[in-house]
Amino acid sequence: MWGENPARFAAAWMATALSPEVDARMQRNHAFVRLWRAFMHARVSIAVVLLALQGFVWLSGSSEPHGLLWVCSLYLLATLAVLWVLRPVQSAKAVSLQWLWTIGVDVLLFAALQYTQKGGFNYTPLFALPVLLASILGPLLLGLATAASVTLLLLGEAWFSAHLLSDVSTTRLLQAALTSIGFFLVALLANQLARRLAREEAMAESSQATARTLAQINELVIDSLNLGVLVVDAEGNTRNANPAAQTLLMGMAATQVRDIHLPERASWAGLWSLVQETFAVGQPLESEITVTLDQYTSNRLAARTQLTTPDGEGLCVLFLEDLREVEARVRTEKLASMGRMSAAVAHEIRNPLSAIAQANALLDEEVQSDTAKRLTRMIEQNAQRLARIVDDILKFARAAPGPTEVALTLPLEATLRQIVLEWSQQHQAQDRLGLHLHTPTVHIGFDPDHLRRLLVNLLDNALRHASGQATCIRIITQAINLDRVRLSVWSDGPPLEQGVLRHLFEPFFSSESRSSGLGLYICRELCERYGAQIAYQRTRLDQRDGNAFYVTLRAAGIAAAQTSRLYVPGDSEPGLVPPDTQAPGDTRPPA
Repeated sequence: MWGENPARFAAAWMATALSPEVDARMQRNHAFVRLWRAFMHARVSIAVVLLALQGFVWLSGSSEPHGLLWVCSLYLLATLAVLWVLRPVQSAKAVSLQWLWTIGVDVLLFAALQYTQKGGFNYTPLFALPVLLASILGPLLLGLATAASVTLLLLGEAWFSAHLLSDVSTTRLLQAALTSIGFFLVALLANQLARRLAREEAMAESSQATARTLAQINELVIDSLNLGVLVVDAEGNTRNANPAAQTLLMGMAATQVRDIHLPERASWAGLWSLVQETFAVGQPLESEITVTLDQYTSNRLAARTQLTTPDGEGLCVLFLEDLREVEARVRTEKLASMGRMSAAVAHEIRNPLSAIAQANALLDEEVQSDTAKRLTRMIEQNAQRLARIVDDILKFARAAPGPTEVALTLPLEATLRQIVLEWSQQHQAQDRLGLHLHTPTVHIGFDPDHLRRLLVNLLDNALRHASGQATCIRIITQAINLDRVRLSVWSDGPPLEQGVLRHLFEPFFSSESRSSGLGLYICRELCERYGAQIAYQRTRLDQRDGNAFYVTLRAAGIAAAQTSRLYVPGDSEPGLVPPDTQAPGDTRPPA
């Protein structure tokens, strides 16, 4: 499936495999930065509140002016500097100087406020901020160290605040001890919760990365499918469509998904009805639908639907397959099996057929009556017919697909004249042949035996359907451009039926009961070996309509003088048609 461009698929695979890890690291960094900034904004807010409180105390005149107002002002400036200047340090890294500008400054400021408290203010709860900051954003050791430093400060403040072993001193020491224990528990629990949340976040990011990788791989696979995949909602709006579906419905791979709205086009009415019926019954459905691309082109599709949810409330997935490809695969498998069987049967027939022909020849020498002679000639004719059929079947079985590199180049006109001369003498058809050769210097890369078989098959076919009049069969050569030449075999036979045209180059198909149906198929196989193309066209020549089978060959060399015979519009040479025009009923492959 990816054989057409393995390098592209490998690059896409590496991109899907590596980018989620990089993206996960970036997301974790962004989450850490957001949390760090939240703490820094909290510090700024606390600094503003403390400064406002000290300013209120100073303005109220309830105490003498002191340096705490200036200390709070410096603290506000420090918090703003940390917020705007410093960059966050990852928790996995060792303790750095940055923590001194954050945790250290906070602990010292809150300790200073606690030691100089007046008017019943208690600043102990503020110590929770540096403890939480160290425990959540830093390693566990930093959080415990911060809690320990706060404990020492609280115990020291309780020790120096009253006389030793007094009731007040004992109470404050117990209160400081309980508060310190709370800070240790807060540090431990906050760090554990932060680590657990980090693990959960990493697992969620890993799952998301895996899901994104699988989604991208699925998208690559679906885009590479020849099967059309279309996702439609209940209103007929397309949510997604792979290039194959866009090509089948619009005739071009560059269609935007939003341009496919099933109810808006009459040519998509069959698909829209199938989707509506699928939503109505809530079950998968299948149907064969014809989609018209333009007035000349239509696609026959095998459509299959599948709902994303069984209740009919989700989306409908349409699987579209070109019936021509399905029929081609079936036909290829059938032809392969028929070819093997036919080759085996032909080998078995050849030996008894040779014995029949030899016995008939011996019998013909002994009999004398006209009736017996007539019977032996009838046996001889039918034995020769069977021999030709056996030869055709064996040639068909031996036909090798694919182009062939040929080192030998043939002079086209000289080879054609020799083949036509031998064929006309064999069939006594000199007066029915007309040669129009205009490529005297052209050489082609073609095996001479294969070219002979190709031309003989076309001439036999033309002789079978020609009228028998003078020059009822024409052989025409003409240079199309500097590297291609056209060989045409024209006969004035009746037009082919439409049913015959559809199967013209298929094996074992013939409009006559006495033909094996392999002649034109072998011609096509031989042409494909050498990069040539064979096609049929109904064309007019010398005021007579006829059938033309023409082969476009690769020219090995065309002299400069030959360019004067290149086809130009309006050329009056009989039987020559422009290479870029398409007549009604023309079955030519595209040039």
